[in-house]
Amino acid sequence: MILNILIHQNQKSLYGLSSELELDFARYLSEINKPVWIRQVLIPGITDGEEDLVSLRNFLSTLKNVEKIEILPYHDLGKFKWENLGLDYPLKDIRPANEDDVKRAKEILRI
Repeated sequence: MILNILIHQNQKSLYGLSSELELDFARYLSEINKPVWIRQVLIPGITDGEEDLVSLRNFLSTLKNVEKIEILPYHDLGKFKWENLGLDYPLKDIRPANEDDVKRAKEILRI
């Protein structure tokens, strides 16, 4: 099973919701020892803060079923779809994550 987990100090502003349900689900999967892969989307200036990544690392260290952790660098390839629909792209001022961003995140997460 693959889980996308977002631990971000200001996550309510991103989604309007807390990620507590996802975290509870991750804990449940750990309790029943269901193997999981974790994916973290790395968005510069939003999910790449050291505090957020340390919080993620600390949370993941409580789980006994994590087989793999992946860092997914943010890209803006879908931006044109929003524009074509006449919608304001909410991450329009965010630069794509680069290799240095991913390397730093992996160091903080110790992966």
